[in-house]
Amino acid sequence: MKRILLILLSTSVIVSCSKGSKGSAGKPGMKGELVPRGSAKSFIAERPYGMVSIPGGSFVMGMADQDFAATPEKAMPKTVTVNSFFMDETEITNAEYRVFINAVRDSIARGLLAEAAGEGGGEEGGDGGSIGDYAYAGKKTGDEEANAYQKFMESQGGRDGYNESKKLDWKVPLQYNTSAYPDEKYAEILESMYLPAEKRINNERIIDWSKIKYNYQWEDVLSAVKDKDRSANYLKKESIAVYPDTTVWIRDFNYAYNEPLFDQYFWHNAYKEYPVVGVTWDQARAFCDFKTKLKTDHNNSLKKKKQKAMRFRLPTEAEWEYAAKGGIENASYPWGGPNLQDSRGCYLANFKPKRGSYIEDEKKGNYTYTAPVRKFPKNGYGLYDMAGNVAEWTESPYSNSTYEFSSTLNPYLSNQAYREAKKTVRGGSWKDVGYLLMTGYRDWERKDSARSFIGFRTIQDIPSGAGKFKRTTK
Repeated sequence: MKRILLILLSTSVIVSCSKGSKGSAGKPGMKGELVPRGSAKSFIAERPYGMVSIPGGSFVMGMADQDFAATPEKAMPKTVTVNSFFMDETEITNAEYRVFINAVRDSIARGLLAEAAGEGGGEEGGDGGSIGDYAYAGKKTGDEEANAYQKFMESQGGRDGYNESKKLDWKVPLQYNTSAYPDEKYAEILESMYLPAEKRINNERIIDWSKIKYNYQWEDVLSAVKDKDRSANYLKKESIAVYPDTTVWIRDFNYAYNEPLFDQYFWHNAYKEYPVVGVTWDQARAFCDFKTKLKTDHNNSLKKKKQKAMRFRLPTEAEWEYAAKGGIENASYPWGGPNLQDSRGCYLANFKPKRGSYIEDEKKGNYTYTAPVRKFPKNGYGLYDMAGNVAEWTESPYSNSTYEFSSTLNPYLSNQAYREAKKTVRGGSWKDVGYLLMTGYRDWERKDSARSFIGFRTIQDIPSGAGKFKRTTK
């Protein structure tokens, strides 16, 4: 009897000392103590490529120098506090924005081809030799068998807006060169994305960019919390045509010869490192969502999963102004001020020096229109062109009450920002005089308007409890 009891006790010890499975089983804790599972290491924020870290702090927000205009819409000085965040070191360039629109274009093309391929899909690992190779990944022979969750969701018709069985196969190369089209069905699908022959100029094949729309959704959290109902009713669905409006170079200047910029500025490689313009506030927000999705998809593709990526967004005007000052208290300009030239007489930003003079002296560094990013000195936080070049969209609405009724702790009017047609624009541009480049100067534009002098840059929050950030490679 004693021998049997000893065997049972030994078995009990072996079971209790064995490592647990990945799933949750048994009672929580360790040796009767409340011990959280998982690593005790602190979270380290990963600095995204092309961004710099802005340490949180307090500052006096508003005009640091004399406000000559003295209008009520201008920033009335007050002390506010903002958290730490990452910020693009430059304005989003044409090259970066082209990655966005090309990805949307490719996604639409792959969706059309997958629908046309139907059930007669090719094999996994196809090289695009036939339209069958473009079938949905889940319908290809040789594809891994669906797991229990995928089978269940497919039987239920998928989630709203997403169907696992309609996952695109991005490994198959797309062909936009007509001589490389694999078959007639492929040609039929791809040609439907181009302007019809009767609308072409000089018979040039051009994508019908009005059809290239980015679809996404976001949650109106403030309204949901106010109504105590976190439900799908507060999801806002957006469908945004993403191609920038290149006609701004003509529309903004009716009596100026800007046709070369209209023809070349966005797509020509000579301008790839210039800031993108002709982008509305809604398009800028769509870009932020795409950038977030791109990082999230990458993290999910890794064998060793990373924590969900913090979302990218437009900065609030408080965050923008704090970053623009570069750590200098009451800085009139990103470099401090009050002069607009350095000791050698070179300009510190790209702007209009005098009435009618957009380029006083090339040797002094001025440009007739926009300038390539990183051409002028960076500020104390490592940010380029926080004054001049192009003005920048912010998340914040523009109204007399913006400053008065926003909090002094991370001022943010997200719910009002979406509904207000006027959005705050900061930084001044290549066509503006020096006064409009001041860090505290506020300007505005309607969110559905695109301009030849307005661009944007993105930011990403840094959790307050995060440790020192680590760099990412290109």
